[in-house]
Amino acid sequence: MKVQGWVFVICGLFFAAVDVVYWFWSKEPTGTAVMAISVGLAFMVGYYLLFTARRIGEQPEDSKEAEISDGAGELGFFSPHSWWPLFVCLSAALTFFGFAVGMWLFLLGVFATVMSMIGFVFQYYRGNFSH
Repeated sequence: MKVQGWVFVICGLFFAAVDVVYWFWSKEPTGTAVMAISVGLAFMVGYYLLFTARRIGEQPEDSKEAEISDGAGELGFFSPHSWWPLFVCLSAALTFFGFAVGMWLFLLGVFATVMSMIGFVFQYYRGNFSH
Protein backbone atom coordinates (compact mmCIF):
# COMPACT_ATOMS: atom_id res chain seq x y z
CA MET A 1 0.00 0.00 0.00
CA LYS A 2 2.94 2.30 0.40
CA VAL A 3 3.50 2.52 -3.35
CA GLN A 4 -0.13 3.40 -4.00
CA GLY A 5 -0.05 6.00 -1.23
CA TRP A 6 3.02 7.67 -2.65
CA VAL A 7 1.47 7.68 -6.13
CA PHE A 8 -1.50 9.65 -4.80
CA VAL A 9 0.76 12.04 -2.86
CA ILE A 10 2.83 12.70 -6.00
CA CYS A 11 -0.39 13.23 -7.98
CA GLY A 12 -1.49 15.72 -5.31
CA LEU A 13 1.80 17.61 -5.64
CA PHE A 14 1.42 17.65 -9.42
CA PHE A 15 -2.17 18.91 -9.14
CA ALA A 16 -0.99 21.62 -6.72
CA ALA A 17 1.69 22.82 -9.14
CA VAL A 18 -0.78 22.80 -12.03
CA ASP A 19 -3.31 24.65 -9.87
CA VAL A 20 -0.85 27.45 -9.14
CA VAL A 21 0.11 27.75 -12.80
CA TYR A 22 -3.56 27.69 -13.80
CA TRP A 23 -4.40 30.45 -11.35
CA PHE A 24 -1.63 32.77 -12.56
CA TRP A 25 -2.39 32.04 -16.18
CA SER A 26 -6.18 32.29 -16.22
CA LYS A 27 -7.26 34.08 -12.99
CA GLU A 28 -10.41 31.98 -13.10
CA PRO A 29 -11.72 31.15 -9.61
CA THR A 30 -13.95 28.24 -10.61
CA GLY A 31 -11.30 26.13 -12.30
CA THR A 32 -8.81 26.97 -9.57
CA ALA A 33 -11.25 25.82 -6.90
CA VAL A 34 -11.90 22.56 -8.76
CA MET A 35 -8.16 21.93 -9.06
CA ALA A 36 -7.76 22.70 -5.35
CA ILE A 37 -10.42 20.09 -4.57
CA SER A 38 -8.46 17.62 -6.71
CA VAL A 39 -5.35 18.41 -4.67
CA GLY A 40 -7.21 17.81 -1.42
CA LEU A 41 -8.76 14.56 -2.60
CA ALA A 42 -5.44 13.19 -3.87
CA PHE A 43 -3.71 14.05 -0.58
CA MET A 44 -6.60 12.57 1.40
CA VAL A 45 -6.43 9.23 -0.43
CA GLY A 46 -2.62 9.22 -0.26
CA TYR A 47 -2.65 9.90 3.48
CA TYR A 48 -5.21 7.17 4.08
CA LEU A 49 -3.19 4.60 2.12
CA LEU A 50 0.08 5.54 3.84
CA PHE A 51 -1.57 5.53 7.28
CA THR A 52 -3.17 2.14 6.63
CA ALA A 53 0.10 0.72 5.28
CA ARG A 54 1.90 1.79 8.45
CA ARG A 55 -0.83 0.26 10.61
CA ILE A 56 -1.14 -3.15 8.91
CA GLY A 57 2.51 -3.66 8.00
CA GLU A 58 4.19 -4.63 4.76
CA GLN A 59 2.00 -6.22 2.12
CA PRO A 60 3.12 -8.43 -0.79
CA GLU A 61 2.68 -5.57 -3.25
CA ASP A 62 5.24 -3.51 -1.30
CA SER A 63 8.03 -6.05 -1.78
CA LYS A 64 10.04 -6.16 -5.02
CA GLU A 65 10.83 -9.85 -4.50
CA ALA A 66 7.20 -10.91 -3.94
CA GLU A 67 5.52 -13.51 -6.13
CA ILE A 68 1.91 -13.46 -7.24
CA SER A 69 1.17 -16.41 -4.97
CA ASP A 70 2.22 -14.34 -1.92
CA GLY A 71 -0.99 -12.35 -2.26
CA ALA A 72 -3.20 -15.44 -2.47
CA GLY A 73 -5.85 -16.14 0.10
CA GLU A 74 -9.07 -14.60 1.26
CA LEU A 75 -9.33 -10.94 0.31
CA GLY A 76 -12.56 -10.24 2.10
CA PHE A 77 -16.25 -11.03 2.14
CA PHE A 78 -18.28 -9.92 -0.86
CA SER A 79 -22.01 -10.45 -0.73
CA PRO A 80 -23.15 -12.33 -3.84
CA HIS A 81 -26.87 -11.81 -3.36
CA SER A 82 -27.36 -8.35 -1.90
CA TRP A 83 -29.95 -6.04 -3.43
CA TRP A 84 -29.21 -3.22 -0.98
CA PRO A 85 -26.64 -1.38 -3.14
CA LEU A 86 -29.31 -0.97 -5.81
CA PHE A 87 -31.74 0.47 -3.26
CA VAL A 88 -29.08 2.83 -1.88
CA CYS A 89 -28.31 4.12 -5.39
CA LEU A 90 -31.95 4.53 -6.32
CA SER A 91 -32.77 6.40 -3.12
CA ALA A 92 -29.70 8.62 -3.55
CA ALA A 93 -30.85 9.38 -7.10
CA LEU A 94 -34.28 10.23 -5.71
CA THR A 95 -32.63 12.56 -3.19
CA PHE A 96 -30.66 14.42 -5.86
CA PHE A 97 -33.69 14.59 -8.12
CA GLY A 98 -35.70 15.95 -5.21
CA PHE A 99 -33.05 18.60 -4.63
CA ALA A 100 -33.82 19.91 -8.12
CA VAL A 101 -37.60 19.42 -8.02
CA GLY A 102 -38.83 20.22 -4.55
CA MET A 103 -38.25 19.99 -0.83
CA TRP A 104 -40.90 17.30 -0.26
CA LEU A 105 -39.23 14.91 -2.73
CA PHE A 106 -35.81 15.74 -1.32
CA LEU A 107 -36.93 14.86 2.22
CA LEU A 108 -38.55 11.66 0.97
CA GLY A 109 -35.28 10.77 -0.76
CA VAL A 110 -33.23 11.50 2.36
CA PHE A 111 -35.50 9.24 4.38
CA ALA A 112 -35.27 6.49 1.75
CA THR A 113 -31.47 6.84 1.60
CA VAL A 114 -31.09 6.58 5.37
CA MET A 115 -33.39 3.55 5.54
CA SER A 116 -31.68 1.76 2.65
CA MET A 117 -28.24 2.45 4.17
CA ILE A 118 -29.43 0.98 7.46
CA GLY A 119 -30.68 -2.07 5.59
CA PHE A 120 -27.36 -2.35 3.73
CA VAL A 121 -25.30 -2.17 6.91
CA PHE A 122 -27.44 -4.58 8.92
CA GLN A 123 -28.37 -7.08 6.19
CA TYR A 124 -26.49 -9.92 7.88
CA TYR A 125 -27.94 -9.31 11.34
CA ARG A 126 -31.57 -10.19 10.49
CA GLY A 127 -33.42 -12.71 8.38
CA ASN A 128 -32.16 -15.79 6.59
CA PHE A 129 -28.52 -14.69 6.46
CA SER A 130 -28.01 -13.71 10.09
CA HIS A 131 -25.09 -15.25 11.92
